[in-house]
Amino acid sequence: MNGIWEKRSPEDYVCSVWSGGTTTQLLIAPEGAHYAARDFLWRVSSATVELDESDFTPLPEYERLIATLQGGITLTHNGGAPICLRPYEVHAFSGGDRTHSTGRCTDFNLMLHRGQAEGSMEAVFLGAGEERAFTAEDAAQTLLYAAEGACTVTIGAERVELLHGESLLGSGNCAFSLCAAEGAALMLCRMRRI
Repeated sequence: MNGIWEKRSPEDYVCSVWSGGTTTQLLIAPEGAHYAARDFLWRVSSATVELDESDFTPLPEYERLIATLQGGITLTHNGGAPICLRPYEVHAFSGGDRTHSTGRCTDFNLMLHRGQAEGSMEAVFLGAGEERAFTAEDAAQTLLYAAEGACTVTIGAERVELLHGESLLGSGNCAFSLCAAEGAALMLCRMRRI
């Protein structure tokens, strides 16, 4: 690989248990930061929610983006109207909101330190044999996660096979294309310091 990209497998992730399931941390920045210390700029993780109802941990200094990969959940913020999330729908909210969750799922999260970092998260779907190109972005880090299926990531003259559950981390501005022989669903996160 050309040095700005790093392939990661589930063995490289950090897993922990919480009262309602498990959390898998795919990325935290800067290197050496810790979720419990709340000293990170951004964090990408996936969690299993095994309770019918749960309350999110308050994170008042962070903006959050969430989607479900499997199953659906209904969120309420500060006792407001319910928001029903189906798989791969991205929802943004303040980590300081009192957030209640109903439903069991596997979710995918991006947390961004308010005033210090910004970013985006989107689902990318590829049909069988489909290829899509992504232009260079003003991102410090880009993370691709293979949520379903597998795909080939082309970066310049280099090709990387990304299998289900694996991720690819790029640093700096980077252009790439994706192709899936059998179809795939990926999560694409872009993060940068403000």
